[in-house]
Amino acid sequence: MKIRARLTLCASAFFLLSSLLCWSQDKRKIIIDQDAAGPGGTDQQSMLLLIQSPQTEVLGITVVTGDMWLTEEVAHTLRMLEIIGRTDIPVLKGAEYPLVRSKDETELLEKQYGSAAWLGAWTPRMYHAPDQLGAIPEGLPKATPSTEDAAHFLIRMVHKFPGEITIYEGGPMTNLALAIAIDPEFPRLAKELMFMGASFSPQTTDPEFVNTPRREFNLWFDPEAAHIVLNAEWKKIVCTPVDISVRTRFTSALLDRIRAGSSPAASYVGKYSQLRGEYDFLWDELAAAAWLDPSLITKKETRFLDIDLSHGANYGNTLSWSENDKPSVAKQRADIQVDLNTEKFYKMFVDLLTAPTPQSPNSSTP
Repeated sequence: MKIRARLTLCASAFFLLSSLLCWSQDKRKIIIDQDAAGPGGTDQQSMLLLIQSPQTEVLGITVVTGDMWLTEEVAHTLRMLEIIGRTDIPVLKGAEYPLVRSKDETELLEKQYGSAAWLGAWTPRMYHAPDQLGAIPEGLPKATPSTEDAAHFLIRMVHKFPGEITIYEGGPMTNLALAIAIDPEFPRLAKELMFMGASFSPQTTDPEFVNTPRREFNLWFDPEAAHIVLNAEWKKIVCTPVDISVRTRFTSALLDRIRAGSSPAASYVGKYSQLRGEYDFLWDELAAAAWLDPSLITKKETRFLDIDLSHGANYGNTLSWSENDKPSVAKQRADIQVDLNTEKFYKMFVDLLTAPTPQSPNSSTP
């Protein structure tokens, strides 16, 4: 009887271990590259969706200046991870400035060709020096970022897990361009690039796009980086453009549904996310959710993408072509999301943010 009991116990333990190993192996690996403004807001909420999903393993969050300066974005991200209990996810500092674009040139171009509605960290009403934190209403983090820089982390991870890692890009592409410059193998070793960015002909009255429909901040802020990344040899590129993002809205009804949840993520969003009115779109959240569940997207098309690098009125604007009219140098196709199941997306958005926080898969933490 004792032998039989031991055999049964061993079999049960083996089954449990096998199940845990399979669970870990089935999780989809992703690195989040984000201009992580906060607290709350589209940048932090998109990261939360990816972290909250039980099907993902977030290997790290690489941060880049964009909507805010790098220093404060890192602080907001570290504090968010503390609040939800996921400080096992490393946060890595990336680029503080674009490769070429400067504040002085941007201000000169505005004088010549008209002002832009959103300049990110350079926006006059919220501008401060890069080394200052600005407001941190959620409190300063106790955790610290990794000593490794973003570009080398990206390279190291794709070499460690070749063909397995999705690169999710929710901000300017400076970190990715630097990684490509250091190691041209980087995009070829990744599984795919999923990014929120580009703008074609969005149907919206948002003043950011009415007169400049091809200007989209993530690509516009560092055009040279975007050019490098969009022409690199990725196995697959998926784009969530402004055109589909403006079909979404972060409403008081959605926020109330999240506030009714008891998870740390729901509490964070409920406390720190602010409704901004008519143009409060779920930009990065849609990109994250559509990667988690591609069935959210009901229509897509293929285009070839690039960026206008002429330092004039159209500097940083999105360029796009079909297969029939693309230039001879265009190589990389991108899957462009065109339409979505809005209600399914909203349900997924609420369900993930109100779900329990997944624990760290210790077997493959970098």
